[in-house]
Amino acid sequence: MASRSGNPHLALWIAASGLSHGEIARRTAVAGKARGHKQIAPDATRIRRWIDGEKPRPPVPALLADILAEAVGQPLTPGDLGLTSAGPVLNSIQLPLLTEAAAQALAGWTQMDLFMNRRDTLKLAIGAPLVLAAERMLGGGARALTSNAKGFSTDAVAALEEVTAYFTQADASKGGGLYRSAIVAQLAEAARRIQDGVPPSLRTRVFSATADLAALAGWVSHDSGRYGTAQRYWSYGVYAAGEAGQRDRGVEIVTRMSHQMIYLGRPDDALGLLGVAAAKATLPATRALVASQTGRVHAALGDERAAERHLGQADELLADGLGDEVPEWVAYFDAAEHAGARAVSARDLTGLDRGSRAASIHFTDALRLRKPGFERVKVMDRIGLAAALLDEGEAERGAAAAHQALDDAARVDSTLVASRLNTLLDAARPYGTAVVEDVRTRAKELAAARPTTIAA
Repeated sequence: MASRSGNPHLALWIAASGLSHGEIARRTAVAGKARGHKQIAPDATRIRRWIDGEKPRPPVPALLADILAEAVGQPLTPGDLGLTSAGPVLNSIQLPLLTEAAAQALAGWTQMDLFMNRRDTLKLAIGAPLVLAAERMLGGGARALTSNAKGFSTDAVAALEEVTAYFTQADASKGGGLYRSAIVAQLAEAARRIQDGVPPSLRTRVFSATADLAALAGWVSHDSGRYGTAQRYWSYGVYAAGEAGQRDRGVEIVTRMSHQMIYLGRPDDALGLLGVAAAKATLPATRALVASQTGRVHAALGDERAAERHLGQADELLADGLGDEVPEWVAYFDAAEHAGARAVSARDLTGLDRGSRAASIHFTDALRLRKPGFERVKVMDRIGLAAALLDEGEAERGAAAAHQALDDAARVDSTLVASRLNTLLDAARPYGTAVVEDVRTRAKELAAARPTTIAA
């Protein structure tokens, strides 16, 4: 099939256009002359060479993108056609809106992730390209090309759903570092099968399960410090959610992308992503999640009034109830998760001398409300509580809470937990007492075992 060519993306879009190689060559020559490039006169053989991997010189890539875009009825770029220097796999987090081409891009990302084993292989997207990509992913609609449907059976979909549920539970309990390679390998297998074809009767289940798996792969990659890789998996998760007809699922994944921007110290980018998510969210649970996280970002920026407005919206939605059937993929967002958002918001505002309520109260609320099975976030809450108590001058209570938190943190494999240790070390810095010094020593040892330089 086309995936074995030197440029599978160009091959797939040409197939989708329904145009012959000779007709594409003719239209390219006509378009080139119309733009003053009389020397451009390819033939059908040249088109075949481009499909086999030969890179045409400018302005041919732009001409081809325009010709094929008109034929298939949707915008295309040279990157979508694999005609840029890096190709669509490397140069963007945007995916081509063609089922098979998108799956090929995903397969390329997983291959680089599994076999190159470098954290910096894929460049992190930031700023306007990131926000515009999220907007395109949440608003686009894909089209399928493959006519056969050999990739999935009912049993294969059930197995994909079961393994995704297992890995999701394991990640929430112990952190995903131990399972990351297995999760990515499973995602690579899903990408391969999607290219082989998805039966129409299973399409919703296949892409729903794949969206869940891609969201998880993104999260465990982020939790392992592979930030650019996480973005790519999340982008496919948003895409797959759209294929499954679950726009709000894509919204939830975009909030994960915004969380990463908060973590990396880019609150403006986080707000841009959340603005896109807010415009697309329809379910009460996703609307509450977006409002809660938006308030948390405004707190990081020191805007107490805006933070309280959005956090208050989440309060109201939670108080009204999130509906009788909250989808499983957003069921983690509840009063406990929102209390955690209020806790870090209070912490950030207090650090900027703008807070009006002690962060320790919110961390205590979050811990009280947490359900069983969310051990990693409980550890983060406990470390946050200890740091907040130290910030509030409660040295003995803070030290006691810290020792309990450090006992638990040692059993969780997560750079997110390790980064939260930095906030504890910062809070302990003003104290010279023996009891706090013991906390400082233990926290440093544990942070060294799971190094990170980013606070969260």
